[in-house]
Amino acid sequence: MQALFFKEISGFFNSVLGYLVIIVFLVINSLFVWILESSSVIDYGYATLDPLFANAPYIYLVLIPAITMKAFAEERKTGTLEILLTRPLSELQIIVTKFLAGCALVVLSLLPTLIYVFSIRALASPAGNVDMAAIWGSYLGLIFLGAVYVSIGVFASSLTDNQIVSFIYAVSICIFFTFGLTEIAQITSVKAIDLLIIKFGVSEHYNSISRGVVDSRDVLYFIGICAFFIAATNLVLNKRKW
Repeated sequence: MQALFFKEISGFFNSVLGYLVIIVFLVINSLFVWILESSSVIDYGYATLDPLFANAPYIYLVLIPAITMKAFAEERKTGTLEILLTRPLSELQIIVTKFLAGCALVVLSLLPTLIYVFSIRALASPAGNVDMAAIWGSYLGLIFLGAVYVSIGVFASSLTDNQIVSFIYAVSICIFFTFGLTEIAQITSVKAIDLLIIKFGVSEHYNSISRGVVDSRDVLYFIGICAFFIAATNLVLNKRKW
């Protein structure tokens, strides 16, 4: 598993797309945090990283499917999936390794933004007067959110040998879980059902954990969604044997 993990990481950075994805993520977030008048910290006059945590999920909706779209699609297209499956690894181990590699890339994309944290603490009046619990909670929420999107992206990639189709599938499913369920809840007129549908959406749990309070129910939700899509991917790969 370790060899496959590092192969996935190195494969990402061996292409221009790898660097481009992280650069685009950092540039767009920097624009929202420091430059754009509608959201920048300087114009807002308040030491907060809310622009980063509010906009990063939208950016991840596109960037993470771009990272994961070739996870299995490329293997199918080039015929290396058959070789991969002959290794002394089970389908589940291969899926989990690709999933963990994707999550590692999400964390790597977030690491440079820690500069924003130190900058905000320095700009606060008095210095350091920042709600760090909310900031770390938001970072944890972004990592969990990224993990969900990675699991969806890996699943979407297992459905096809076309990377573009995989990307479209992943973006569509991510949008459904992030915004679609909330929109569906607004259609129904039964409050209990509305709340239940919203609870199945990603946004509800991301917003909850971003407040700095790590609720076990939110953590279990994110783990459960990741486990569901990993199991679904395993089912897709196992169908090839039937």
